[in-house]
Amino acid sequence: MTKYFAKFFKLYPIKTRRLLEIFPGFFSWTIILFPIWGSLVIPYVVAYFILFFDVYWLYKSLAVAFTSFIASNKIKAAEAQDWFNKASVHSDFGKVNHVIIIPNYKENIEKLRETLKAVVSQTFPAKRIFVVLAMEKRETEGKKKADLLISEFKEFFGDIFATFHPDIEGEVKGKSSNQAYGGKKAYSKLIQGGIIDIDYATISSVDADSIFDKQYFSYLSYKFLIDDKRYNKFWQSANVNYNNFWKVPAPTRVIAFFGSIWRMAVLVQKDKLVSNSTYSLSFKLLKSIDFWDTDVIPEDYRIFFKAYFRNKGNIWVEPIFLKTSMDAPLSKGFWKSIKNKYDQERRWSWGVSDDPLFIKWWLTVPDVPFVRKTILLYNVFVDHFLWPVNWFIITIAANIITFINPVFSRTTLGYRLPSIAGAILTTCLFALLMLIVIDFRSRPRHPSQSKAREFLFPLEFILLPLIGFFLNALPALISHTQLMLGKRMEYKVTEKI
Repeated sequence: MTKYFAKFFKLYPIKTRRLLEIFPGFFSWTIILFPIWGSLVIPYVVAYFILFFDVYWLYKSLAVAFTSFIASNKIKAAEAQDWFNKASVHSDFGKVNHVIIIPNYKENIEKLRETLKAVVSQTFPAKRIFVVLAMEKRETEGKKKADLLISEFKEFFGDIFATFHPDIEGEVKGKSSNQAYGGKKAYSKLIQGGIIDIDYATISSVDADSIFDKQYFSYLSYKFLIDDKRYNKFWQSANVNYNNFWKVPAPTRVIAFFGSIWRMAVLVQKDKLVSNSTYSLSFKLLKSIDFWDTDVIPEDYRIFFKAYFRNKGNIWVEPIFLKTSMDAPLSKGFWKSIKNKYDQERRWSWGVSDDPLFIKWWLTVPDVPFVRKTILLYNVFVDHFLWPVNWFIITIAANIITFINPVFSRTTLGYRLPSIAGAILTTCLFALLMLIVIDFRSRPRHPSQSKAREFLFPLEFILLPLIGFFLNALPALISHTQLMLGKRMEYKVTEKI
């Protein structure tokens, strides 16, 4: 069957690509508009669909609460371990080196400095950590900034150097192409130069605002050394938005809350765990798949699935039960910060542009275990395809049907639909309460933060209907529509101050 699909895609490369690009947007708009036209034609089907979706949302809410509770306990237990001691007793511990690559463009030098300080303070010897400052050549202040950071930190690391990614025809400007350039330069200098052994090296993709737990690289070393499939692995920590949690506007803080909880929860869901944002992999694996792709904006899901299908499904993501703290978008002024968060959500939701390629690989790459590849792809689809849909069905669909079709509203089901849907979704508040407790016990206390503000934080969730639309559903729907219409997106750096 894969041979047939491969032949078909080869015969019609443009038409098949466009068809698959249309699919996510078509799906989103079909589901969103279904309660409107369906209320007039098949109101009972619409009503049961809404109830089914609400029950699904309740299940999803409780599942996230349950898994995030398990993950938070595992994180607390891992934080209490001495990972350096556990790793150092291994006979090959002295051979292990770590490379980190920090792609950045017009990033605040203070943010980069804080990230580097967090790496210096690792329990793992910093002299066996090698830092690549992946700069963009088009940034006028890039070299000056890199030179300053190198002079400040060169005595601490095994090496720290900068690469300057030029504008190359055919490449998409952004994190992925910059990382690919920096990664290849690092391979040439460190691996081919004989400084480190590729068999005992990892490489980490690191956002400019990533503050690692002090034990991250010791934990990573331990996991690397004990794993006989180390060259087929990614490692993923919980990327949480705790750096500036109390500095950002309330709408951004609410989104940061849910994002942080979700990224903790997914650590214990092996079938959903895919590399995201800041992650690590063996350098050997990165080289074998020819580094990151240069023609895309999203790169974390892309590199995992690229590795997965090239290795016939013999690729896994292992959890690192530690928190890597990052910034939520923040600019000067409330509305600029909100716009900054909106732009970030647009960029993240553009990850749906990778889904057509994942479908193509699912159909055409032979000898990949069917069940696992299908589960992985299904989970990606659930996250990406329902992203712009959830808000519409949960928030307004039950009231739309009774408004559009007054006759149906006088039936037993039509009359009771809003109250039943409301009762189901009200039950979700129990899950939200659990998430608030989990977040409170997971998030470090800020010394300047009053207990009163911590206590009043749940009141900010009253903004959730507006936040959910403008900072979640809308940017995702625009991304889906843009892809459906064959338009592309330009990479925008998220401002962090």
